[in-house]
Amino acid sequence: MAYVVTDPCIQCKHTNCAAVCPVDAFREGPNFLVIDPFECIDCDACVAECPEEAIFPDDEVPLEWEDYIELNDRLSEEWAEHVINQAKESLPDVDKWSGKENKRKHLIESWEEETV
Repeated sequence: MAYVVTDPCIQCKHTNCAAVCPVDAFREGPNFLVIDPFECIDCDACVAECPEEAIFPDDEVPLEWEDYIELNDRLSEEWAEHVINQAKESLPDVDKWSGKENKRKHLIESWEEETV
């Protein structure tokens, strides 16, 4: 079992969760974080640190976000060089996005997309 970052993280990207991860399992994208399922040791430390309540064990991901299991797996590979293990400032519009639902269409999957 691994932990999975889901929809509420998009456009917020709090990083407290990554700072407490003992094995550097978090990967950073332009507006989202993911957990590498092969690095995650299921310690649960990140869950309490996420103010958006976006992190779940893979067997407890809400049905509407089950595709985030595969998304974390895929993006953790694509973002392998973007290991994050310390807290950073959240995204500038975090207050605007916090608590919003159905943010998947706003996910930027590539660092190149962000610069376009």
